[in-house]
This record gives sequence, C-alpha cells and structure tokens, in this order.
Amino acid sequence: MNHPHIYAVIIGTEILNRRRSDKHFEKLSTALAEKGFSLFASFVIKDDAELISNIYNIVKNDPEAIMFSFGGIGSTPDDLTRQLAANTFSDGKLYRHAKFEQDILDRLGEERAYPHPIKMSDLPKDAGLLFNPVNNMSGFYLQDRYFFMPGFPEMAHPMIDNIVAEFLPEAVTLFSKGFIAECGEGRLTQFMVDLPDGLELSSLPMINSGSPRVELTLTGKDQAQVEEALKTFTTYLDKESIEYNYL
Repeated sequence: MNHPHIYAVIIGTEILNRRRSDKHFEKLSTALAEKGFSLFASFVIKDDAELISNIYNIVKNDPEAIMFSFGGIGSTPDDLTRQLAANTFSDGKLYRHAKFEQDILDRLGEERAYPHPIKMSDLPKDAGLLFNPVNNMSGFYLQDRYFFMPGFPEMAHPMIDNIVAEFLPEAVTLFSKGFIAECGEGRLTQFMVDLPDGLELSSLPMINSGSPRVELTLTGKDQAQVEEALKTFTTYLDKESIEYNYL
C-alpha cells in the first residue's frame, strides 16, 4: 500500500459525554503528517459492542486500510476491544499470549494479577505486542495493519510514534497548488466537474465582509498535471477579472 487509507477509531463513552477530552486525533494526525500521510477517516464512538463491530467491519472491508484503535483493551467488563478485534479480524477466539502473561506477572505478582488483570494477555490469534513505556502493559496489533492501543494518551502516543516509524510505508510524494478567489464557488463548479482523474479537489466556500470567496486546492502525484489543472482555473479568473491570490 503506497497510499493507504488510515483510520482512527477512538473508543470512549467518557469522551462523548465530555468527562474527558480526546487527545488522540491531534497526536495521530501530526505523526502521520510528519511522514507524509493523512487520515482517511476518524471515528469517536462509545463503548458499545455492536457499534465497535460495525466500525471495525468498515475498516476490514477496505483493502487499503490501516487502523489505529484507541481504548477498551483492559480487563474490566466495559473493555470490549480484544474480543471484538478477534471476532472481526481473526477467528473469534482469544489466546493467552505467553510474553504478555509473564509481563503482567512480573509487574503485579500472581496474587494481584489474578483473576482479572491477567485477562489482558488474552489476545486474538497471532497478535504482536506494542510496547507500553509507562507500565509495560502492552497494546497489540494484527496483520501488521490493525493496531490496538490503550485509551491513556501517555501510553498510546509513544506507540503511535513506533507504529508510524516501523509499519507505515514510505509516503508517495504529492503536489498541491491552490488559490483564494474573490467569487462564489458556483462560478468554478464546472471546472471542478471537468477535472481529470487522479486529482484530489478541496473547495472551501467562505464569506469575506459579506462577499463570497472560495479557497480551492488541487493535489496529485503528477506535478505537471496539478499545474495544468490550476492554470485552467486561473485563466478563467483572469478572463473574468476576478481577483485571486495563490496559496
């Protein structure tokens, strides 16, 4: 996958009811941008088994997907992620991960580890571990493309950095050109419709002192194609004496 579809799935009823603020979106977006990637989609969802399963299936059905999932990998009854990940991306069963089991025993001792914390080492088949620098209670990953991390930013964010560095491919270089024009986007819509395949368009209508304006950006792999498409717009703007400034 040279240009994967990267999904963020942020699980936490406490975010939706405003008891906590989300910090994962900003961190992940920034880490991806530093390597030349951006998010394809981001979901903030409650701790609901059916909802989580539905979102995971959306991701699974995208052959270009890479997923960063946050939250729900602990050992309390509302921690649903491990089993739902097994249901969606594996054979529906959880298996005791020997190294993770030993890490839990080393940290907590047998008396504190049982009966609940030890369950964190029950993972989907063939799961790999994501190192947790705070307390060595690991996250996990499947198929080198689905990554499951704790909800705590202090634990999850170092994992993001490691995943981006180790698992993401080298990004395809993209070229972007754009402008802000002193007109409504309706005057440029037909040019947008006629754009050739392979170009990504972003059109943002705005109001400036009561007058319409539009910020338009073109992005693509072929720099010459991007510049040629941009020229189509600016030639029209010049012809119509519409003011614009390049971004």
